[in-house]
Amino acid sequence: MDEPTKNSDKGSDTAVSKVVSDFVNGLSDEQRMLVALKAQLYGGTWEPMLDDLRNRLAGKPYIFKLANRIQDDIERIEQMSEFEAEHNIDLADYVDMP
Repeated sequence: MDEPTKNSDKGSDTAVSKVVSDFVNGLSDEQRMLVALKAQLYGGTWEPMLDDLRNRLAGKPYIFKLANRIQDDIERIEQMSEFEAEHNIDLADYVDMP
């Protein structure tokens, strides 16, 4: 009786893996760069990067200069952060770092 459960679990893992794979394959170059920056400069978390971007917009001190499209980057980060939380993954594990 355990066998169908294992297959069901494996099928679920495969479905999640496909969702993650499809999401990662659909990432733009800008999104991939943000994932790399998160992993390499911000300790693998989005919040310090978002703080930097928001501080820059507010004219406050910030750590890292990103492209002029700050609001777009904030939206990209929020989307990727939600995806990571929903699927309990770190996109940096799936994106090739430059």
